[in-house]
Amino acid sequence: MIRHLVLFKLAEGVERDDPRVVEGVAAFRSLKGSIPEIRYWELGWNISDRPIAYDFAINSGFDDADALRRYVEHPEHQAGVALWKEFATWVIADYPYEAH
Repeated sequence: MIRHLVLFKLAEGVERDDPRVVEGVAAFRSLKGSIPEIRYWELGWNISDRPIAYDFAINSGFDDADALRRYVEHPEHQAGVALWKEFATWVIADYPYEAH
């Protein structure tokens, strides 16, 4: 299995209730049921007030690197990425793990 972890940082002055952010969250929330390669999917807002913390996270799982690639290239995923590019930056980590 491959874990795909994404941490988002909202741009300066952009808040969670910004309509663009609300739309971006909804776009990513909808991916679980629409992209068959997704085996595990969770997302949520950070609750830490530490200054090094990111604002939003997606934690997902895929069978293998090919499945992850198909997800990344999927048009619905790309549409969500296009939305988030307007108001955030992000970092990712992809790593193998054993499903339990």
